[in-house]
Amino acid sequence: MTPPDTATLLEDVADRIADISRADLQIMLRRAALRLRNAGAISMDDDVEEALRDLAGELDMTRNDTIRFIVREWMEKNTYLPVHELDEDGDTDGEA
Repeated sequence: MTPPDTATLLEDVADRIADISRADLQIMLRRAALRLRNAGAISMDDDVEEALRDLAGELDMTRNDTIRFIVREWMEKNTYLPVHELDEDGDTDGEA
């Protein structure tokens, strides 16, 4: 039998909040905070990290924003997402 995940434990505690000790609640909340804090981290191979760092610099974006951009572009090009349509009447600032 596998132990329940953090979300399941938190839901269970929420259902019986009066029965849980303060110390147990603190432990569970700290675990949840740690998982949330680490949820954004995606590790890549060294060569991918280097290319990602270079691209992020070129695009003047953060690493995470660059990853979001790459994933969105890939999903649009492979028809997993609808292509983001440009407003034809919008201002282009001299760029087409």
